[in-house]
Amino acid sequence: MGSGERSLKRLIVTGDDFGISIPVNEAIEKAYTGGILTTTCLMVGESCVEDAVSRAKRLPQLGVGLHVVVARGKPTLSPKELPTITADGFFHDNLIGAGFRYFFSKRARSELRAEIRAQFEAFQKTGLMLDHVNAHNHMHLHPTILGIILELAEEFGVKAVRLPAENSQNLGSFLLTPWIALMRRRLRRAGIRFNDQIVGISETGMLDKTTLLAAIDQLPDGVTEVFSHPATKPWESMDPKASAFKFEEEFEALVAPEVTAAINKSDISLATFRDI
Repeated sequence: MGSGERSLKRLIVTGDDFGISIPVNEAIEKAYTGGILTTTCLMVGESCVEDAVSRAKRLPQLGVGLHVVVARGKPTLSPKELPTITADGFFHDNLIGAGFRYFFSKRARSELRAEIRAQFEAFQKTGLMLDHVNAHNHMHLHPTILGIILELAEEFGVKAVRLPAENSQNLGSFLLTPWIALMRRRLRRAGIRFNDQIVGISETGMLDKTTLLAAIDQLPDGVTEVFSHPATKPWESMDPKASAFKFEEEFEALVAPEVTAAINKSDISLATFRDI
């Protein structure tokens, strides 16, 4: 269940896409050891996953979740096993098209179930403790994808899931309201813990120091997750769709002394998902 009834302000600070590149892995380790980052999420199908796991094992208190990838990324299974949901060795880029396919195509759902299971199995083989589960591009908000995660929850020890509920007045947040409500009900029914709100969706790729300080200053009661995309520098295989992301500024925000000082002066407690 959620923790909104508690007056204590708890803040989960997450760096997404662990394993996608060495600069991202470096940023996550440095933001944990020298900043406010508490949590990350592992992309088990990416090229630098072994480096990420090695770093995580040096940092046993770092919360490491599974970042399920079912769109805009690499599958864990061979693309030959996923002919309906992949093209040219990757998942489809069109999120809306993928969403319809996962909802209406029985074959796509079968491939999706096999791929998500493979990602859980790959995470399990790392030997890391599973802190929580979320999905690339928040695709676990999709009822079919969330349903598969919940089916696998007991087998793989899923205790917590990211709830992408942002307190925003923009149209996107408004349109997601019924889906967030459905997700919240399903997680509660399954006994899965989740954050009360999230910061970073509207600021994806742009969560600089000023934005982070404002979020800390305005933090509501309950459990808030701030998620970011830090990196120490650009890398060759960057997704062109993320070309405008300010990866380095996001990293610098997480290690900024002013941000740490703001946390220390407040009544905010830093946390991981296993703490809620």
